[in-house]
Amino acid sequence: MSSTKRRDMTPIVDLTREKGTGPIRTRRPVYVDLLPPCNNACPAGENIQAWLDLAQAGRYREAWEALVGDNPMPAVHGRVCYHPCETACNRSELDAAVSIHAVERYLGDLAAAQGWAFKIAAPPTGKHVLVIGAGPSGLSAAYHLARLGHAVEIREAGPLPGGMMHFGIPAYRLPRADLLREIARIEAMGVRIVTNHKVEDVLAEKEAGNFDAVFVAIGAGIGKHVDIPARDAARVLDAVSLLHNVTTGEAPQLGRRVIIYGGGNTAMDAARAAKRLGAEEAIIVYRRDRAHMPAHAFEADEAIEEGVKIKWLTTIKEVVGPDLTVEMMELDSQGRPYPTGRFETLKADAIVLALGQETDSRFLHKIPGIEFAPDGAVKVGSDMMTGHPGIFAGGDMVPGEQSVTISVGHGKRAARHIDAWLAKRPFERAPKHPLAMFGMLNLPVYSDADPRTEKTLDLAKRVSGFGEVIAGLSEKEARYEAERCLSCGNCFECDNCYAACPEDAIVKLGPGRRYRYDYTKCTGCAVCFEQCPCHAIEMIPEPAEND
Repeated sequence: MSSTKRRDMTPIVDLTREKGTGPIRTRRPVYVDLLPPCNNACPAGENIQAWLDLAQAGRYREAWEALVGDNPMPAVHGRVCYHPCETACNRSELDAAVSIHAVERYLGDLAAAQGWAFKIAAPPTGKHVLVIGAGPSGLSAAYHLARLGHAVEIREAGPLPGGMMHFGIPAYRLPRADLLREIARIEAMGVRIVTNHKVEDVLAEKEAGNFDAVFVAIGAGIGKHVDIPARDAARVLDAVSLLHNVTTGEAPQLGRRVIIYGGGNTAMDAARAAKRLGAEEAIIVYRRDRAHMPAHAFEADEAIEEGVKIKWLTTIKEVVGPDLTVEMMELDSQGRPYPTGRFETLKADAIVLALGQETDSRFLHKIPGIEFAPDGAVKVGSDMMTGHPGIFAGGDMVPGEQSVTISVGHGKRAARHIDAWLAKRPFERAPKHPLAMFGMLNLPVYSDADPRTEKTLDLAKRVSGFGEVIAGLSEKEARYEAERCLSCGNCFECDNCYAACPEDAIVKLGPGRRYRYDYTKCTGCAVCFEQCPCHAIEMIPEPAEND
């Protein structure tokens, strides 16, 4: 945030706070770094506050380099991440969250336009790592391993890298050119990607390629099915296959009326894709209500904007030809659906099952020590290693929530543990700082910094093809949005403490170096603490003389 923006923040002074006792201090101020809630919420572990600070100063390349220290695909994530960082953003308590994903996209797109390349500072280690799967987790692991000096080869069963980013996310959300540019930058580091190579025997390939470790990240690319009584049913297909075939140019003829069964983000994508494929009606059937749907609210909003209809509290009981018998549901006190015995008949030319995805991990069953969850997910330890030494796994194929950003975070974590395992040492993660929550900040009671929103494609154009729906921010808009960051828990050198100190006890150390206290002058009056908008100062008990 620029100094002019930040200096507008006249803090609210709490006169009830305990003061010092003049020249005899009972407490002294200290500068601290707390953890911003956006950083804490990011599944990829980005230092969001740091790169926003650089972006607001117009230091875009430095901002991008800080960002890609954790996440190699900002142009992708700025488009497809569900931005839990913004849900956690303290600014939402004041007016509206910072549009972090939009600034991230701007930096990613700028890097592509400028041809910025990744830097590798570590010397070669002589170690070789095999990565199975070129989806978000595999690409992330390969990138971070390469940065650590290891030689990496990715083996991918499909014809192109990207995994579900390429074959599961529609192009109107993620244009393929943007995805492939970010993958090409990873390849330019020396990461070798071999496509059309399905690994069937991990241990044999590890031995034949002389690999020192393996990271398995094949994702969850199989659509779940459900047993629905059907006689001469309308065409039934799963959403994963539908979205894959749309990407490969082999989209099926769905007919005029399409029913999508499910309530997650994939169901929304399948319904929106059906509209673009010519369906006059795309109707989502979901057994719970909107408050309990797994899809993100904005995904449902965008689908409804495009003409998708949603029948809440409804489940399919039987399919006979083009007729679907559906039953109305109600929710109990725990939000679980139960049948009511009330039925309705719907007609459909095609039914798309969007009931989630699972992984095909059968090729790992022959490896001693590896354990599996009932749905085929691979069990791993906190170090991302399976029960077989040297074989790690992550992404959608391990138990837990599934998203592109979670998978990228898994890849980074696995790379660090693989690096430590290869060096025969434990990986020790630095402890987290305490969170800087909204109530800790000294902010104004008003706001004059409304967010900048990304423009969307005209509705008629949106449903007529697979062109990108959302446009990015301009340079001016992205910088403005970065300036809205409150820098929670981290000093941004606003000079409030320096200007407020009545004893001239604060020493400026120069740009980027912040300040220090001259405790021979400080009386412990706490004015600096009360004037710090971001809570980068704490008052601590005065140390005893013998401490």
